[in-house]
Amino acid sequence: MFDIGWGELVVIGIVALIAIGPKELPTVLRTLGQYMAKIRRMASDFQGQFQEAMREAEMADLKKQAEDLKSSVGDLTNFDPLANTQKEIERAFEMPEVGEVITEKPSEPAALPEPQQQVDVKVPLPDPPSPVSEKDFAAAEAPPPKQAGGGA
Repeated sequence: MFDIGWGELVVIGIVALIAIGPKELPTVLRTLGQYMAKIRRMASDFQGQFQEAMREAEMADLKKQAEDLKSSVGDLTNFDPLANTQKEIERAFEMPEVGEVITEKPSEPAALPEPQQQVDVKVPLPDPPSPVSEKDFAAAEAPPPKQAGGGA
């Protein structure tokens, strides 16, 4: 903190011995030590309170994030895609009552490409089939009977 080396500490001790005197030096050093201990305790308390405040602020942020996460998950528990789809299908097949005004505009189809220049092509139609008559339903000739005992 103060970056005082051993040599500098010896010089300070010699000056203090000469300035204060050998009789008063132990009481001054004891008092100085007590004040240093008080300063260290206050610094330690301040540091502890500061760290506690940081933990509380961090805890408040974590609590807020947990609340946000809980609310977003709560929205998912009410999510039912089948029920929503069923409602949409029912709405699509509902016919408006007589006199009921439809407020929704039907969705317009996608824009079609502009038609190109029309070419008049004449295609001959096939001849219509002939009408059905009784001959069409006549039984076909029966096949000749098989001969019994024919060898082979």
